[in-house]
Amino acid sequence: MGDGRKGGAGMGRWRDGTGTLRVLDGAHGDVHGGVLGDVPSANVPLEVAASYQARTRGLLGRDGVTGALLLTPASSVHTFGMRFAIDVAYLDRRLTVLAVRTMRPGRLGLPRPRARHVLEAEAGAMERWGLRAGARVTIRCPGA
Repeated sequence: MGDGRKGGAGMGRWRDGTGTLRVLDGAHGDVHGGVLGDVPSANVPLEVAASYQARTRGLLGRDGVTGALLLTPASSVHTFGMRFAIDVAYLDRRLTVLAVRTMRPGRLGLPRPRARHVLEAEAGAMERWGLRAGARVTIRCPGA
């Protein structure tokens, strides 16, 4: 059971790569039962951007994103140079969602206190996944 960090859960640093995001219900800790197209919301494709270069590049220059992008460490984002609107979720160190916002291109998001990670997806995706303030997510990365 890897969480995308070198050395396993709770140790080391996050690494660039891919994985799966699972949305948990904030009140009960259950996997959310909604559906995103043909893909259950419990299994969202994820790209992890942990290096400075990967975080700086983010979604810039892309026409869209399949699933989500996790920026770590991060507490704020901007959408300058973006081609599409995005949903942004601010996560604390336990991967609990602090806030979810939709940002149009050309915007600057203010830093969120307690945020350690930022999750980005195409606008509207997080609502379909049931991702909202108070929910928790888990991240699984192959080989971690």
